[in-house]
Amino acid sequence: MDIQRFGIILNVENFNDCVDFYKNVFNLKVLFSEEDGDFKLTCLKFGDGYLMIETDGFSSLEGKSIEICPSKLLFNVSDVELVVGNLKKYGIESNLLINPWGKTVNFFDPDGNRVGVRDEEAFLKQIQG
Repeated sequence: MDIQRFGIILNVENFNDCVDFYKNVFNLKVLFSEEDGDFKLTCLKFGDGYLMIETDGFSSLEGKSIEICPSKLLFNVSDVELVVGNLKKYGIESNLLINPWGKTVNFFDPDGNRVGVRDEEAFLKQIQG
């Protein structure tokens, strides 16, 4: 099979807040947006793939548990501390964890979806053994 592109669809309740969050916290570029009645979608460039944010999801103010939301969006970045600073601008508190295998931070997006960030350099070291 020749996979030419990969994508993730994230259904949300707070559509505009989630689009703004991913655009601004992670500096994801808008590829396109569509609207058809109550349905909306915005497709953002996500590394070599895309993150398509669509309506028809649900939110959880306290954050979704693993049982409700077993998947987590994970962003490998060059500067985890920069992301922590961007999160503070959104009023999102996060704890930077320093592990033997790298720096990580976990938090929830405006809909309560699980999101993680880790440093790319440490990830590459793991790959290389």
